[in-house]
Amino acid sequence: MKKVVLVLAAIFSLSACVSKKKYTELQDQYQAKDDELSKTRMELAACLDNRKNANKEIEYLKQTNYQLLKNVGNLSTLSKKEAQNLEKSLEQIREKDMTIRSLQDAINKRDSVTFALVTSLKGATVGIDDEDININVEKGVVYVSISDKLLFASGSSTVNGKAKEVLGKVAKVLKSQPDLEFMVEGHTDNKSVRNGAPFADNWELSTLRAASVVRILEKDFSINPKRMTVAGKGEHMPIASNDNAEGRAQNRRTRIVILPKLDEFYELIEEGMEEAKK
Repeated sequence: MKKVVLVLAAIFSLSACVSKKKYTELQDQYQAKDDELSKTRMELAACLDNRKNANKEIEYLKQTNYQLLKNVGNLSTLSKKEAQNLEKSLEQIREKDMTIRSLQDAINKRDSVTFALVTSLKGATVGIDDEDININVEKGVVYVSISDKLLFASGSSTVNGKAKEVLGKVAKVLKSQPDLEFMVEGHTDNKSVRNGAPFADNWELSTLRAASVVRILEKDFSINPKRMTVAGKGEHMPIASNDNAEGRAQNRRTRIVILPKLDEFYELIEEGMEEAKK
């Protein structure tokens, strides 16, 4: 600005003493400087405007950065909680998986023992009519069902001589598994006992028959009585209809129920879980 004023002063002071040509040159220089000044002012205004916008943008970025940092902090906290919950869930899954695997191993071992027992019983009773003796497994429990006609005379609780041979074959297998306990159950049909019979009803008859089988197993085949339990079921657990002779014949039976060793079963589970934790 000062330069422009000096130029003007020079022009006016010299106008009287300079040539027209020189004066024209000075005017051109003045116009050029004025144009340059206008251009500079415009550039300055643009710079100031850009600076203002830049300051706004910087402030916006600061706010955005602050919010981002805040969100990161929240995400970190959330992730930590989620990680803890996930770890807890995974630990629970691992524990359940160990329990399932231990249970499955215990079941497999139990089933192996059961299979061996059933195989031995069926092998020992080969040649006996299937209608007279039936060996089956239900939910891990082995059942040996012997028909009434093979063991007893009608209305009697005395084991006949032929039945002792059959009981001896079963007893041989039971003696080979001294840790197994079993229950001998007596079952009847629903026909009332005859008048004058030495027992009051079918319930008593079934109990006396079960007791007779247990005594044979103890006295004749030396099975420890601590392993045996006597149960009389009477007519209350039929497996067939009592409305016909064939069904009643199926219901009159003595059943040996080989009881699972639950304490050993649970021990197998616990051993499996301890082994899995190692």
